[in-house]
Amino acid sequence: MIEIRNIGERNTIFNQFISELRSKDIQGDRIRFRRNLERVGEIFAYEISKELEYESREITTPLDTLEMMLPKYQPVLATILRAGLPLHNGLLNYFDQAGNAYVSAYRKYSDNGGFDIHMEYASSPDITGKTLILSDPMLATGASMALTYKELLNVGKPKHTHIVVIIASEQGIETIVKELPENDVTLWVGTIDKILTSKAYISPGLGDAGDLAFGTKM
Repeated sequence: MIEIRNIGERNTIFNQFISELRSKDIQGDRIRFRRNLERVGEIFAYEISKELEYESREITTPLDTLEMMLPKYQPVLATILRAGLPLHNGLLNYFDQAGNAYVSAYRKYSDNGGFDIHMEYASSPDITGKTLILSDPMLATGASMALTYKELLNVGKPKHTHIVVIIASEQGIETIVKELPENDVTLWVGTIDKILTSKAYISPGLGDAGDLAFGTKM
């Protein structure tokens, strides 16, 4: 089974940022909302960094030299446009030499209220044999994330994929566990909500992360 890491289970400052992202009294401040997404991404990056491979390198200071254990390689960071950008930037603040990939995926609603996931754009470096960190603030049905992962496989097979989401529904997690390879993926979540509404929104959730970060789309 895919390993699931819920870093919001412990009592840390991380949960303060989650609470501000959820609060309708605070989330109206767009710059604060975006910065909280970034800060959450930075914490995820720190936790994921513990899973990377390290090697000893010689560092020269103004006074002497010493050996330090540093990351053996840089990951590739990928996100789903547009809501994923601030979270992606938080990860990039720490993995600042990483390659970057971007995928455009969105819900296209039909007249009966249902929807399909449409993909229009993907830009990525070669991810063959690399560590891929794929992020999106919300994991609702899980369909967008599963399709994005499969789309990125067209540019190579990563050694391991870390999927990062802030709020996940139980149904979304079930989709990821079902659709993605269990030995090659770790799912990192900030918190898990039980309810997925009839319109496939997570409840209590936080609303539409893209709209809150960048303004309501047409």
